[in-house]
Amino acid sequence: MEHVLFNPFIVPLGLFAMIILIVGITAMRKMRERELQAHYDLRIRELEHDQKMKELEIEKAKLELEKAKVNKSS
Repeated sequence: MEHVLFNPFIVPLGLFAMIILIVGITAMRKMRERELQAHYDLRIRELEHDQKMKELEIEKAKLELEKAKVNKSS
């Protein structure tokens, strides 16, 4: 049983497994950060689009009001 604890391959394999685990966790974290940034950018674009659409609706309403005033005065 003692020879299993002092096997010369256990420590290097353990270190190798730890390195793989750390690299994997780091890669997953970076991937998650990129995903969150992409969602954030998409949300910002959606809000900008909504704002532009509201501005266009206001301009359209102003033009229709002007048109109605011109037609009424004629």
